[in-house]
Amino acid sequence: MDQYLEEHPKEAKIIVEKIVLAATARAAARKAREMVQRKTPMGGAGMPGKLADCSDHDPEKCELFLVEGDSAGGTAKQGRDRRIQAILPLRGKILNVEKAAQDRAFESQEVRNIYTALGVTVAQEDESGEKHMDLSKLRYHKVIIMTDADVDGSHIACLILTFFFRYMFDLIKNGYVYLATPPLYLVKKGKEERYCWTDAQRDAATAELGRGTDKGVTVQRYKGLGEMSDTQLWETTMDPARRVLRQITIENAADAERTFSMLMGDDVPPRRAFIEENAHYANIDA
Repeated sequence: MDQYLEEHPKEAKIIVEKIVLAATARAAARKAREMVQRKTPMGGAGMPGKLADCSDHDPEKCELFLVEGDSAGGTAKQGRDRRIQAILPLRGKILNVEKAAQDRAFESQEVRNIYTALGVTVAQEDESGEKHMDLSKLRYHKVIIMTDADVDGSHIACLILTFFFRYMFDLIKNGYVYLATPPLYLVKKGKEERYCWTDAQRDAATAELGRGTDKGVTVQRYKGLGEMSDTQLWETTMDPARRVLRQITIENAADAERTFSMLMGDDVPPRRAFIEENAHYANIDA
């Protein structure tokens, strides 16, 4: 190796630069992780300013909704059950941690807010080299991603799931992560209302309320959670007695690893091929 480097100074310089860059990134990531560790509620740093916490302190009863934007966050705060439901609005689209270096991920304010709100710290390596989180201080046993029922909302949900998969895998493994399912439509005639989650449900509700004619029937397409009233959001998406939650599970970690790398990583051709093969299944929202 010594002889090769002496005979190839250009390549040697590139190798040294990569080593220095990797060492710098490791140091930055370690510093950022330590900052996240210090900013847990147990460490005295307090909760994120936008978090509307719940009054109950039993993690098994408590739920944290990660909500897209301040508008939807405001509606969710008004409509929630304040006893067991906490709301954390996230600003826009969070960082794509699949492409970002560790130090950038831990420096992201939204990522740090999630750690602080949950009451957990960064996963640490055990004796076997695997990383695990200490969930003994987890403040909520339901972490519910609640985004708009459109393409942007799905993208934000995917970004959040990517973060959980890469940095909080134990939350998924233990069944603590869920997706909310807000309705797509409200079909209404007079005082009669039907919430619909699919086009088929919308058509059936229109036919039912119209009773053979669509006169007097109105169909509202919810483009975002902010368009719903607090009562509507509670009735359709947040009420434990009526809502539908989708629990996030991982049946095959290796397949999930490949999928996240393909869809959220830097390599474009596999992602393009996946989109071309599956685009006809997608519901592309205008």
